[in-house]
Amino acid sequence: MRACFRSFLIAILAAGLLNLNAYAAPAYAANDRPLGMIIQAEGLAHLGPAKAAIGSTVYPGDSVFTEAGATMRMRVGSSQVYLLSESGASLSQGKDMVHVVVGHGTVGFSSPANDPIGLDTPLGFVHPVPGHAAFGQVTLTSEIEMIVTAYHGDLIVEENGNEHTIPEGKSYRVSKDLEPPALPTSQTGQGSGTTKNAVSTPKGEIVAIVGGVVLVSWLAWSEFCESPSRMHCHY
Repeated sequence: MRACFRSFLIAILAAGLLNLNAYAAPAYAANDRPLGMIIQAEGLAHLGPAKAAIGSTVYPGDSVFTEAGATMRMRVGSSQVYLLSESGASLSQGKDMVHVVVGHGTVGFSSPANDPIGLDTPLGFVHPVPGHAAFGQVTLTSEIEMIVTAYHGDLIVEENGNEHTIPEGKSYRVSKDLEPPALPTSQTGQGSGTTKNAVSTPKGEIVAIVGGVVLVSWLAWSEFCESPSRMHCHY
């Protein structure tokens, strides 16, 4: 009789432990699948509240971020995503490609033609030209301004139905004024300045070439692609 009671008590305790484990497990939906995996983490890089570890999987909605001096690199399908110092992002599954939702700082990507990836920013969605490989980067400089750099391949910035093409080897500043810009009273002649307005929408968005960043962009692209200790580029 005591043996039966003891067995019954053990069964109840085991069931309780299983329930506790179920509550402690991450609350991912049944159809959620990992979108990425961390393949490099240097310094104070984080996956959610924990320190990022190589091999950790990243699910939709998981936050990844780096503190000062830290970097992180993730594999997302056949693409790669990197975060520079003091940057943050998350992943989400879009209709045609995985979206990297950029929260702050500098986030870049390298994607082949058959497995694209895009950067979802407060100022627009940045992605490769369909059917083309690309290597690009976005830096959020403020709530109303970002710099988009196309290291390899052209990039497209989509915002409220408008599309702007960032040519390979160029860095553009994309900004949104708090108020629509005033219409110019006269047309200026073609100057030799390094910055010019490329497009202006009714909502005050301005895309401008940042000439002084082009050389820096090329050097950064060369560093990431040629240095074995940095991100390897796959096209």
